[in-house]
Amino acid sequence: MTSKNTICLWFDTDAETAANFYAATFPNSKATAVFRAPSDFPSGKAGDVLTVEFTVCGIPCIGLNGGPVFKQSEAFSFQIATDTQEETDRYWNAIVGNGGKESECGWCKDRWGVSWQITPRTLTEALAVGGAEAKRAFDAMMTMQKIDVATIDAARRG
Repeated sequence: MTSKNTICLWFDTDAETAANFYAATFPNSKATAVFRAPSDFPSGKAGDVLTVEFTVCGIPCIGLNGGPVFKQSEAFSFQIATDTQEETDRYWNAIVGNGGKESECGWCKDRWGVSWQITPRTLTEALAVGGAEAKRAFDAMMTMQKIDVATIDAARRG
């Protein structure tokens, strides 16, 4: 990788599968390299996939197959900005529909436990406006799992 800063995500054994899923799901994403362990390590054997280089929406990442010791948490998430309900639905359904789990306020987790915020730009824009418009959009968002663009737009208008 040529980037000075790269996100490293810890997986048990599925870094390559996750990287390929992200590459197939999000634009400007790809799995670029697989590195195998040169010798045995605590959670694997020589020749096992150790790391995978990939990008998610242009962000460089490394998936590390480090074993079951550490788990993903909501303390880290990818936030994916969407422009339409169709785009919001596509990403949400890809994550949740492939072994993931719905959460609140536009958050969901993929089957590896990585958290995602699928966030329509209209919501972000409403919050940036502030005041009553932001409050209405925020209050509407607080009742949702997947964000409903039409409901947020209606809340913005009052």
